[in-house]
Amino acid sequence: MIRRRPLLAAPLLGLALPAFAQSAGDWPNRPIRAVIPWPPGGSTDVLARLLTEQLGPKLGQSYVLENRPGATGNIGMEAIARAAPDGYTQGPATVANLSIAQFLYGKLPFNPVKDFDIISMHWELPNVFVVSAQHCPANTLMEFVAWAKERKQGVSFGSPGVGSTAHLCGANFCDRFKLDGQHVPFRGAAQVIPAMLSGDLTFALDNLASYIPVIAEGRLKAFAVTSPERWPTLPQIPVMAEAGAKDFVVTSWCTWVAPAGTPRPIIEKVNAAMKAVAEDPTVQQRFVQTGAKCVWSSPEKAAEWAAAQRPMFEEMVKISGARME
Repeated sequence: MIRRRPLLAAPLLGLALPAFAQSAGDWPNRPIRAVIPWPPGGSTDVLARLLTEQLGPKLGQSYVLENRPGATGNIGMEAIARAAPDGYTQGPATVANLSIAQFLYGKLPFNPVKDFDIISMHWELPNVFVVSAQHCPANTLMEFVAWAKERKQGVSFGSPGVGSTAHLCGANFCDRFKLDGQHVPFRGAAQVIPAMLSGDLTFALDNLASYIPVIAEGRLKAFAVTSPERWPTLPQIPVMAEAGAKDFVVTSWCTWVAPAGTPRPIIEKVNAAMKAVAEDPTVQQRFVQTGAKCVWSSPEKAAEWAAAQRPMFEEMVKISGARME
């Protein structure tokens, strides 16, 4: 059974920060590096670019984005963890990095709890259940389940990597409905989508942000989203409970982090800028259209959120049987 709290309130989660006790000095006085632990074109990359476009002018310096994909985000996260804690290296840390990796890997090159200073929540979005319009005759989630059970070859589902929410949701869906499901990991949604369109994959339960354009084009059929409420730009798509899969509420989410030991005044300066970004209705609309909600929190509330999510994802990892070394 997969249960969790509803989507984070946007743009507010947690109390406003107190007035700065210290100054961030002349920081930043040069461009800031943002390490993206995922490949270009995926939701994490797109949403990081949306954020940094807004943060740069507020902080008075530009962001230089550096994609460091691989090992379900671990390569990029290690790069952030090992960087100098001077505020000039930041980046997105997703649920996969902070609340899943420790249950998936026997050994990690970073400590999800100790090696990062969380600045704020960044975004949250649901996963979406999609199939190829050309290769799947079903038109609802339960029709898909009935069709899938009749397939002698079983079904396959794609994800951007072992241990991603797409992998865990797909595996848990197959376990729930007793489907013979084969997981096929890719580097990102940019590779999953063509494989589905060609008929090489049966379905995906992946981050909505990466799939909105293909759904809008009609090449993929969307049967349900994993949020507790329908998505505002896709009101015709039911949530999982409405589609027949009760207690299946799981969202992907992302924080914005810096290496542990980054001076608190710098953390607060970036946090204040992120709060201003999240309160901008135009920015909120851009995020929603992309498939996510721009959210903000205090550093403490973000750390509490990541900790509260860990028991649910520990259970999901066990069900999936995934293990990485």
